[in-house]
Amino acid sequence: MQDLFEIIRERRSVRKYEEKDIPEDILNQVLEAVRWAPSWANTQCWEIVVIKDMSVKEKLKESFPPKGNPATKAVVAAPVVLALCAKLKSSGYYKDLVTTKFGDWFMFDLGIAAQTICLAAHNLGLGTVITGLFDHNKAGEVLKVPEGYELVSIIPMGYPAKKSSAPKRKEIGEFTHYDGF
Repeated sequence: MQDLFEIIRERRSVRKYEEKDIPEDILNQVLEAVRWAPSWANTQCWEIVVIKDMSVKEKLKESFPPKGNPATKAVVAAPVVLALCAKLKSSGYYKDLVTTKFGDWFMFDLGIAAQTICLAAHNLGLGTVITGLFDHNKAGEVLKVPEGYELVSIIPMGYPAKKSSAPKRKEIGEFTHYDGF
């Protein structure tokens, strides 16, 4: 197992995969990691749809723009696609009232869940890419997402076909402020 900081530094968005299935025990380890992701008041507002069926992946691909999203092909190329959905009016709520300036907190919680998926997958030798540029309503219909839930992201996952180098990153001093902005 790799060092956590090494995992964080080496994880990349992967859009091309080997034609190799992901064993169930590996997939379950990724899902187990999400189980332990933190969430607002432990609401665990996420629901994950695991997609392996090529016909479902082809229908999902139709919800992506024909041009402009480099992850479009990954939706059908990846052996597994995870669709992250959120239960609405749960995270960030207390006694059915929203408690944050930003309203429903599900996007924050699903961001944590998505990052957990990506880091766990990378640690297990898998590659992922978090996608958000697609028609969420159309994709939600394909996946039969019920009322009261929102499809947030689609994450293709598989064994990377190649290894990428890291893009340029900001230095710590470029984004850090002490005792005020």
